[in-house]
Amino acid sequence: MEEAEEKDMIAQDRLAWGPFPVWSRLECMRSPAERDVRLEVPVTGGEMELGGILGSGRFRLLVCFLGVFVCYFYYGILQETITRGKYGEGENQEKFRFAFSLVFVQCVVNSLFAKFLLHFFDSGKADRTRSWLYAACSLSYVGAMVSSNSALQYVNYPTQVLGKSCKPIPVMLLGVTLLKKKYPLTKYLCVLLIVLGVALFMYKPRNADVTGDTRVFGYGELLLLLSLTLDGLTGVSQDHMRAHYQTGSNQMMLHVNLWSSFVMGAGILFTGELWDFLSFTERYPSIINSILLFSLTSALGQAFIFMTVVHFGPLTCSIITTTRKFFTILASVLLFSNPISELQWVGTVLVFLGLGLDAKFGKGSKKAAH
Repeated sequence: MEEAEEKDMIAQDRLAWGPFPVWSRLECMRSPAERDVRLEVPVTGGEMELGGILGSGRFRLLVCFLGVFVCYFYYGILQETITRGKYGEGENQEKFRFAFSLVFVQCVVNSLFAKFLLHFFDSGKADRTRSWLYAACSLSYVGAMVSSNSALQYVNYPTQVLGKSCKPIPVMLLGVTLLKKKYPLTKYLCVLLIVLGVALFMYKPRNADVTGDTRVFGYGELLLLLSLTLDGLTGVSQDHMRAHYQTGSNQMMLHVNLWSSFVMGAGILFTGELWDFLSFTERYPSIINSILLFSLTSALGQAFIFMTVVHFGPLTCSIITTTRKFFTILASVLLFSNPISELQWVGTVLVFLGLGLDAKFGKGSKKAAH
């Protein structure tokens, strides 16, 4: 009799919790403010298999940490090398000016990688998301990437990384205005730290710039602001897809990148950039390897970030990605001689302090709701 009651309790528990804990689903549905470039979605059985190959425990955490850190660390170095490098010699030196083409290649590689993940790890899940939602999301997605890559022609890489670290600001603003969300006081304080840090980083004393450029907000900064705004719109679109259609991350990665490939392909054909880009690669064939590696590290990095979120939660993932960004800035200063003043270092520390505190304490509203 006791055995029958015990089995009945186990069956009811399974019905209540499903094939895996509900908190795991909720933790994977964090707001876009707490992610880097990842697509966080409810966990499915097929998606769990990807991490299961690596075993469990500390080894898997080590693999996730090294995967995210190495992929995006190398991604950042390649991005600066491609977009800020000089090609040719003497008076014939050229700069890479093909931001559309770079994003096109990146989206194609991401699509192929997502298709691979779907085929081998998530083939059984049906996708009910409307195509127009993927199309709308892809427009803000590619706009953010093009703006971010283009900004590197006007600002150094540390400025770009720090600017892209401010995603919580537009996400929060759009969440409050468009989605009518409410955030805890701690999140507002964390965002205030980030704003203060960015203000200190962007501040330029009149006598500190030997070039005579005293502009605090130039064309590069405007491009970063546009990129951040579009990132926020992308996050709103993804939140809508997750809430109404339970869109899987691999499905989202595949279809958003497919639409983005179509949009960028049409763009480079219409503007004629494709032929200039192909001519550039013909003159400097070594850049092809850099672009392919850049795209591959982007795709692999997304996979490792998703794996980290599934098995260790958004907090662990936020710690890893925040640490990675800080060391990417440090590497850029050392490898590419990008100067940073003491005041800018203070601003950098404040930004990452705000991000870290937001990851740790800025989740009150979700927990309360649960």
